[in-house]
Amino acid sequence: MRKDVRILLVGEPKVGKTSLIMSLVSEEFPDEVPLRAEEITIPADVTPERVPTHIVDYSEAEQSDEQLYQEISKANVICIVYSVNNKKSIEKVTSHWIPLINDRTDKDSRVPLILVGNKSDLVEHSSMETILPIMNQYQDIETCVECSAKNLKNISELFYYAQKAVLHPTGPLYCPEEKELKPSCIKALTRIFKVSDLDNDGILNDNELNFFQRTCFNTPLAPQALEDVKNVVRRNMTDGVKDNGLTLKGFLFLHTLFIQRGRHETTWTVLRRFGYDDDLELTQEYLFPLIKIPADCTTELNHNAYLFLQSVFDKHDKDRDCALSPDEVKDLFKVFPYMPWGPDVNNTVCTNEQGWITYQGYLSQWTLTTYLDVQRSLEYLGYLGYSIIYEQESQAAAITVTRNKRIDLQKKQTQRSVFRCNVLGARGSGKSGFLQAFLGRNLQRQRRIREDHKSFYAISTTYVYGQEKYLLLHEVMPDFDFLSEADLACDVVCLVYDINNPRSFEYCAKVYKQYFIDSKTPCVLIAAKSDLHEVRQHYSLTPHEFCRKHKLHPPQPFTCNSTDAPNKDIYTRLTTMAMYPSSRPGRSLSSLTQWSVATLCQLARRCSHTCFWLPLSLFLLHVLTLC
Repeated sequence: MRKDVRILLVGEPKVGKTSLIMSLVSEEFPDEVPLRAEEITIPADVTPERVPTHIVDYSEAEQSDEQLYQEISKANVICIVYSVNNKKSIEKVTSHWIPLINDRTDKDSRVPLILVGNKSDLVEHSSMETILPIMNQYQDIETCVECSAKNLKNISELFYYAQKAVLHPTGPLYCPEEKELKPSCIKALTRIFKVSDLDNDGILNDNELNFFQRTCFNTPLAPQALEDVKNVVRRNMTDGVKDNGLTLKGFLFLHTLFIQRGRHETTWTVLRRFGYDDDLELTQEYLFPLIKIPADCTTELNHNAYLFLQSVFDKHDKDRDCALSPDEVKDLFKVFPYMPWGPDVNNTVCTNEQGWITYQGYLSQWTLTTYLDVQRSLEYLGYLGYSIIYEQESQAAAITVTRNKRIDLQKKQTQRSVFRCNVLGARGSGKSGFLQAFLGRNLQRQRRIREDHKSFYAISTTYVYGQEKYLLLHEVMPDFDFLSEADLACDVVCLVYDINNPRSFEYCAKVYKQYFIDSKTPCVLIAAKSDLHEVRQHYSLTPHEFCRKHKLHPPQPFTCNSTDAPNKDIYTRLTTMAMYPSSRPGRSLSSLTQWSVATLCQLARRCSHTCFWLPLSLFLLHVLTLC
């Protein structure tokens, strides 16, 4: 909603513009009226909409045309004042004032107009018969008010309507000629309906209607009031109520009725609660709430966010097969202005045999988006209505910003749930196969993937000491001379070479020596395509000799050319190394990390009352199960 409202009064001389302002301020008709009233500001706490309101007078005698044009450009609403006993002043409304205002305002952002018939105390008849054709001719006219500055008739109402025309305009919502909602309004209200339809059955039942009412107006509806609302819809349309719940058609009809009865503020309250601005676009503040992310920190979804996303999945998984078919995905994203997921997503996360995204894959994709582009994740959660359904100030409440990675290294423990592994290697070394194998796809399944549907990311869950963690694999393009900070920033590095290609290992060796030899980031060599014949690499050291020299784990054989799903042990090992980077060979004990030793000591003290009688080997086993 606007932070303030600026009202401009124009009209022919002597129609009573200044008298109207002074009568409003002093609550009595002035004995002496100046040529022009000074601009006044009405504080927010004394206005019905709680918004500061500036009222500006215009005087032809004191102001130039240029000053008038400037005031028109600054006004949020313009009151064209005429005298009900002066036909010439009425004629000037259409012959002079409306054309003048339209010439000075942009066609796409016309200010609302209010026709004000002053001096109603001087006549016994109404001017509405003359004014109604004018109102029907010009869409910018919000309403017409007849008043009397002398008798204080409808003075406060006049300025209330002016304020309302700015804060709750009819123009974006309703087409008076067609007597129906405008397409942009239907689109916004349809999204609101779908977000509020918590079970996705196409009907707002009593619980959902009460939740909607409480969300928008801070009060539930009494059972009789709910029935009255549904009865109004039943009387006016046959398919507005179904199974004793409100359909989308019924929901739209109710808002049409509100607007036709002059209760635009009801519809606007709903629209603004769900994040819409005056142009019926979701605001930047709603979609992209502020969130601070210090350096070396990452972003993850918290427990409530996963619960919310689980409920979104459940309400769209109509066949209950724990996967989203293309139609179910399309239905889920109907509340978005565009389709956020492309075909590459199906090759980034786990899918079923039909290629449909599974529940685990669905959560993995959300985890990936939050890690790589938290602003995009906030936007998506905004479209889905997270902050509304979970009654949070914004969807930023769904995000956990992890602590600085250096603190994790110092404390040798982490609370993070997502770990990034950058996968490097020469072209054709098997990087893509390594990523797809993590998703359970053997070489045969990988060959079905279209080139334009390939992904440079793969993400899924692994288990480390009984804890579920996400491992994010990123295939880095093999441009040795231009590895960026993003290519190097990760928790663990995979250097992949093809054992059947004699020139494949050299790339890994050079990348390691240039970028990672002095890094604290753990590195693992992957001997890919291990089902093929191993050839001698054209490098001064064999891969095994290279690993011994640089105190790395020996090369890990890997193949995805199998009849079953590829073995996933290597991915668990990578996640463990990412969680406890101090476990690199030569820098700590070979069997237990420094973290493990420190933790064992702490747990030994904590568990001594239950384990004092155990032999050391059994005690260590007992403690490791607790970890």
